[in-house]
Amino acid sequence: MDRNDQSSLLLPSAVLGGLLALGLVAGGWLLGTRLRDFKRVDRYVEVKGLVERTVKSDSATWPISFSEAGESLPAVFAASEKDKAAVLSFLGTQGFKTSDVTVGSISVNDRSAAQYGGNGKGPRFVVEQTITVQSNDVDKVENANARTADLVRAGVIVESDQQQSSGVSYTFNGLNALKPDMITEATRNARASADRFAADSGSQVGGIRDANQGVFSISAANGGSSTGEENNQYQQDQQAQASIMKKVRVVSTIDYYLQT
Repeated sequence: MDRNDQSSLLLPSAVLGGLLALGLVAGGWLLGTRLRDFKRVDRYVEVKGLVERTVKSDSATWPISFSEAGESLPAVFAASEKDKAAVLSFLGTQGFKTSDVTVGSISVNDRSAAQYGGNGKGPRFVVEQTITVQSNDVDKVENANARTADLVRAGVIVESDQQQSSGVSYTFNGLNALKPDMITEATRNARASADRFAADSGSQVGGIRDANQGVFSISAANGGSSTGEENNQYQQDQQAQASIMKKVRVVSTIDYYLQT
């Protein structure tokens, strides 16, 4: 093979070798960059931002249930109608309008019938009625509820609510108006926590890696903390319904990158 042929073979080999070397260098640089990026991404801190607001309920629902029992259905029904008139009169003296009051249907139980227990003891007929008050004047409802003894003195057998001590459910309907400001404040509090952590660890806070604005909860303003018991959430819900003053709470969870 002459020198011209050797030169023609060496030239492509040299070019190929140069390209291979360049590829290895570039590959090593990209790999190093990827590893550095991976290391940077792996450094983050998870912080929480808590915000609470104490608010007042803006509506109330008060079901007033009463019953009469006896052996004669006409007599029991007449007594129940007398109770209904007494309840409506009482609500009128407390300042409630007709539009605030709803008279429910009548429930009649015949204890002698098989579906009601057959040979059960006690009066044969039981007539039950419920009158419900719905009002945005929560103070008026609270004051009237505190005077239910007047109904008892009038001979009305008011049934107590087994789930709520007061029988009144108070509701706060302004949550949507609070959400934007509370989320903003929760995010600000979370960032402050991240800044403190970064300062203690000699780092700087970078961008947001992940964020969860959290779930809003409404509880009684004077309610205790959670005990983790199965029935605790149910009890807290009942306390919240029975309380005029509510506590609105949100906890936002945010992950921030940490930079050196």
